[in-house]
Amino acid sequence: MQRLTFAEIEAMRKGARMAVQVCMHVRSDDRVAILADHEAAPIARLLEEEASNAHASTQVFCLETYGRRPIRTMPNTLRQALRTFRPTVTFFVASAQEGEVPFRIELLRFLTQELRARHAHMVGITPAIMRDGMAVDYRKVAQVTHAVYEYVRRAQEIRVTSPDGTDLVARFHPEWRWVLSPGIYRSPGEWGNLPDGETYTAPLSVDGTLVARVVGDYFSERYGYLEDPLRAIVQDGRLVRVEGPAPLCDEFLAYTRNAENGDRVGEFAIGTNIGLKQLIGNLLQDEKFPGVHIAFGNPYPEATGANWSSPVHVDLVSPHTTIMVDGEIIMEKGEFNFDALQLDPHME
Repeated sequence: MQRLTFAEIEAMRKGARMAVQVCMHVRSDDRVAILADHEAAPIARLLEEEASNAHASTQVFCLETYGRRPIRTMPNTLRQALRTFRPTVTFFVASAQEGEVPFRIELLRFLTQELRARHAHMVGITPAIMRDGMAVDYRKVAQVTHAVYEYVRRAQEIRVTSPDGTDLVARFHPEWRWVLSPGIYRSPGEWGNLPDGETYTAPLSVDGTLVARVVGDYFSERYGYLEDPLRAIVQDGRLVRVEGPAPLCDEFLAYTRNAENGDRVGEFAIGTNIGLKQLIGNLLQDEKFPGVHIAFGNPYPEATGANWSSPVHVDLVSPHTTIMVDGEIIMEKGEFNFDALQLDPHME
């Protein structure tokens, strides 16, 4: 991250305040741990300042102090330091690096299940996102997310199409859960990716083609927004082939095929952040853009109830989608049908 001016830092403060006060509801009796790398240090300092302004106890844990990046497993020194501090709220504020998914999964489980912290996961956070996706009104985002969740949580089949050529059908297991990610977290052990706004589950099966303009994990930082999109062809929930830019296709295939269940669709999600107006080429924000994304790999079994797992997780974002839930349209070319969702059409 380049050196920021005072004005640039202050422009991020609204997003930091939203994250601390509204999303994570930090209060004076909280202990706030901010896990950050050197790249995200200015953002970490803002979050620390806002948590201190709420009179909470705060501590920043620099990732590079505990291991050389990429960190692949949870360092015992970091584990013990966090146990000693006993945080009630945690922020992970760092760049996405190749090979760190297993570490982040292990860390997430430790923070939410053992420490029971309210956790904000901010992988790939940038100053632009702090000024944009983190500065939206999360009270409205939460309303939309809850409405979409209530509509889809008993869905049997969802069809997705887009002008780009996305055309797929997802079917769902009646016992696997949809998960709310509204951006507001109040209870111990709750967590979400900030900026937030989505509801997701592990699909039973997916068939068809998804045309992606943004690819997750470290691909997002490497390739950004894809003018030449990636096309993933899926059959019975498994990746059959990909089409698109040669370097990205080769790397994506290697990523998904070199890990157990890496080529299996582990997530089907609907972005619900109505404050976002365009894709920016950063997965952390773009997966919340109104539309659909799927991910190959880890299905977050603790949350969804899926009966399998994977050490990798890579998302594909398809914008401007039309979403048909058991025959009823809830989104058309990227615009939610507020009437179908029983929402105030003027809330945007």
